[in-house]
Amino acid sequence: MKILMLTPYLPYPPASGGQIRTLNLLKYLRSKNEITLIALYKNDDEKKYLPYLKPYCKEVYLCKRPEKPWQFDNIFRSIFSLNPFLIVRNYSQEAASTLRLLVAREQFDVIHAETFYIMPHILKTDIPIFLVEQTIEYKVYQHFVNSLPIFVRPFFSLDILKLKFWERYYWRKAFLVGTMSESDKKAVSLLEPTIKPVIIPNGAGEDMTVNNLKPKSLQNPTLLFVGNFFWLQNTEAAQYLIDKIYLEVKKSNPDLHILIAGQNALNKLRVPDSKKIKIVDIDPKNSSMVKKVYTESTLFIAPIFGPGGTRLKILAAMSSGLPIITTKTGIEGLDVANNKHVLIANSPLEFVEQIKRILSNKKLYETIRTNAHTLVTEKYNWQKIAEKLEIAYQNIKKV
Repeated sequence: MKILMLTPYLPYPPASGGQIRTLNLLKYLRSKNEITLIALYKNDDEKKYLPYLKPYCKEVYLCKRPEKPWQFDNIFRSIFSLNPFLIVRNYSQEAASTLRLLVAREQFDVIHAETFYIMPHILKTDIPIFLVEQTIEYKVYQHFVNSLPIFVRPFFSLDILKLKFWERYYWRKAFLVGTMSESDKKAVSLLEPTIKPVIIPNGAGEDMTVNNLKPKSLQNPTLLFVGNFFWLQNTEAAQYLIDKIYLEVKKSNPDLHILIAGQNALNKLRVPDSKKIKIVDIDPKNSSMVKKVYTESTLFIAPIFGPGGTRLKILAAMSSGLPIITTKTGIEGLDVANNKHVLIANSPLEFVEQIKRILSNKKLYETIRTNAHTLVTEKYNWQKIAEKLEIAYQNIKKV
């Protein structure tokens, strides 16, 4: 099939969840499909990554969008227009022009749009649009606004309303909507009952998967959290681990260590003076370092309370054989069961109790990691996910 794919980011390097997702899908779609990719970029330095994408696509078009989100022009246009800030800062006139020329020149079977805020680039067309929502965006931004001081929140309220309006509008405009999870699917159908999304989940990266689970010592344990700390939810989770969980759990286990790793970690986190807490900045291209922090740690602790799609960090921990303790929100959208694949905790006390429980029970530790590893290998691998996506493409073409 001939696919025209639009992404609001360059799918390389695999630094964010969206980039990881698109790069892996491109790898597995290329054998049976002809893909033309339009990807937005922020600064010219990103153009050096073009050779990494060419093997997977017939053509790749890189189109410039505003480099810095909080610039006067973006703010002005978001205030004095009907468009929310998210659409304004991700709009590229170059992308709109490129898309218009491609649609006039070639016969595509499907336009695949990753995220609703790439949709304004698509003018009226007879080509069916498959819109994939990586998360329900207005919920994410609502969570961000709720984290701000009360006196600031009213200034963002109108933008949230505009965001919700346009997100729903583009769901209706699409021929088919895809979501990451069952919970996001229900959220879409609740707001727009006529829309019946398909689920195209995220997967675990092959570079993170271990074939055999090696024995781990539970002595002098290391609790790990990994994330991209340009995102509020990850900063909140890491700070929660430091301030609310570690301070309690170290009372009963003074030999315990904390390791927090990811992009922008040192810049974002407030860390007390302690030799037991280590913060590491990791280049997203350094996959061997990412894998190392997973495989050398004892537990993955993810006190995630912010909304989002399925969690790639959770899938990475599962595929690397690292038992997970997280919140109900942290596993939202994943087909996992408490006490079978993960342990669930929703308060500092519950996290402490679950940490003590699994570190004192070797059988439980091995059961959780084995079940999780088996599940992620069988269900959350990118080849099978790409096959689901191809089925969605074929169903669109048939209609």
